[in-house]
Amino acid sequence: MSLPRPVTDALDTALDKVVIAGYSSIGPALRRRWWPADPQAGALEGRHVLVTGASRGLGLAAATDLARLGASVHLLGRDQARLDEAAAGIRISVPNAQVLPEACDVSDLDDVRAYAARTLEAVPRLHALIHNAGVMPETRTESAQGIELTLATHVVGPLLLTELLRPALAAAEGSRVLIMSSGGMYSAPLGGAWPRDLQYREGTYRGIRAYARTKRLQVLLAEQLATRLDDDGIVVHSLHPGWAATEGVVESMPAFNRALRPILRDAQSGADTLVWLTAAPEAASSTGLFWSDRKPRPTTYLPWTTEDPRLRRQVWDAVAALAGIDHAPA
Repeated sequence: MSLPRPVTDALDTALDKVVIAGYSSIGPALRRRWWPADPQAGALEGRHVLVTGASRGLGLAAATDLARLGASVHLLGRDQARLDEAAAGIRISVPNAQVLPEACDVSDLDDVRAYAARTLEAVPRLHALIHNAGVMPETRTESAQGIELTLATHVVGPLLLTELLRPALAAAEGSRVLIMSSGGMYSAPLGGAWPRDLQYREGTYRGIRAYARTKRLQVLLAEQLATRLDDDGIVVHSLHPGWAATEGVVESMPAFNRALRPILRDAQSGADTLVWLTAAPEAASSTGLFWSDRKPRPTTYLPWTTEDPRLRRQVWDAVAALAGIDHAPA
């Protein structure tokens, strides 16, 4: 017997606030009893989907399930050999899958421009652009253009790639841009030295802090892009995957992985909402939201917390300037 909607809403909210329950494998184990239905078989037949950071972890899991739904999946990553290996694995799991691996470093803006030019020629209609590439360097590192690496990979490169591929997204009915953020963004609200120190030059650099800061910026980026791209009919959402056991987590946060390994989600579970947002028609009925486990979530942990609109605009202007795009109000 299904539970009444007020009961499931209350349970869902409680899981979200009790982080260890909502973010771990416990969350989807309970929520799948009431969350929206899976996308229909063949929901993405004839559609092109681009996934960054697709050679392993959440990106590879998402790409595999998107191929199962019929999409032609473009795999993007820094290492062509790893991408080719990922594509071969997808073809084994999904016979006759249309998978197109191509190397591009999203932190390198020149590489992004070249890749986007090639993609526009080959793919006139792009159904979904999924920003999943992620890094967590131990020490402060800069991209080819001298931008702090987590900022370049998580925010500036994705913004430029979205802007350059906008014509192909606008040409596809029901297109969407999806940005894989993290629940860690709750620990890094806008303020303090932002936007003065977006590039984390001040103080002692901590990779996990840089990661959380740029994950917060990704949520702001999604909100701004949602308005910017609305006239073209392009939906934009950000999301977080919960706590998933991926190679990236093992490498970057080994203590976290050891402590919570028994209750971490697997990569497919972590990628579930990403796949659902790509294929489900319900995802196109709104824009600019932050999702987890197939439901919009607050962007601040405390519901009465707000962000200064002037600061949001200053941060947007700073990021847009680094990406080399116009600063039109979003």
